[in-house]
Amino acid sequence: MKKLSEGRKMFLSVMVIFAIYAVIFILFEDYDRNFLMPFEETSDWHLLLFSLVVMAGLGVLLHRYSKRMDERINQEQANKETKLRRELTQNIAHELKTPVASILGYTETILDHPDMDSDTQRQFIERTQSQAHRLTTLLQDLSTLNRMDYAADMITIERVDVSRIVGEIIQETALAAGGKHMTIVNYLPQDIIVNGNRSLIYSIFRNLMDNAINYAGEGTTVEVNAHEAHEQWHFTFADNGMGIDDKHLTRIFERFYRVDKGRSRSLGGTGLGLAIVKNAVVLHGGTIKAQSPAGGGLRFEFSLKK
Repeated sequence: MKKLSEGRKMFLSVMVIFAIYAVIFILFEDYDRNFLMPFEETSDWHLLLFSLVVMAGLGVLLHRYSKRMDERINQEQANKETKLRRELTQNIAHELKTPVASILGYTETILDHPDMDSDTQRQFIERTQSQAHRLTTLLQDLSTLNRMDYAADMITIERVDVSRIVGEIIQETALAAGGKHMTIVNYLPQDIIVNGNRSLIYSIFRNLMDNAINYAGEGTTVEVNAHEAHEQWHFTFADNGMGIDDKHLTRIFERFYRVDKGRSRSLGGTGLGLAIVKNAVVLHGGTIKAQSPAGGGLRFEFSLKK
């Protein structure tokens, strides 16, 4: 069923009000009768006819106004989308430029210096591979976001064991977390099952975990918890690390938004992780918000439909 535009809603609402008025006028002309009576005076018919003419004229004017209103809204939305696409394209170009320039620089240096010693050459090759991995991750993140934006109806839905996914992620990131002396505490109940896409749900928790490992700081603790309520699972993912300033909280889910641009890039972040988290949560019928508790750290609260 096609959704009514704002202008059409306004037009139909006013027309319904006038139609109700006309019915009341016909049935209870003097507002003091409680049963149907024919009009006895010619002036009553004239008044009714005048009301209908006014209603028709007003209807034509409202219809024209509603069309202009819809056109203006559509134009504003189109301009906004164009601006967002332009900004996104610029951000993508900027993010791609750095690893591509690095790869070209390292490979050109190797080719221009065939007599380079093997240790230096290996170091350059390793740096090239690192930048290639970063480029691959960026392209994968962009692909994930595009899939959610433009092909959400084609995403496979199945029964997903969230508890198992989080357990796997904790195992996969144990080395990185241990390298920073971090403690991961998993309070999730066993067998949390939701209907959703396994890959996207994995992305939610993996991106939150990577974000904590990269930015929470040395010796911090990460806690994952959940409770069941109203056909949803409500999750909390919190750390007691550095946290971020409140002014950034409303923007950290934007694509390519970085609290600390230089530090984020040096750690290999694409600037898309939290955008993927939010889109995936919304796609699964949930909501998400970030908080910076008074005691420090960063806390994410989000929900997933069962």
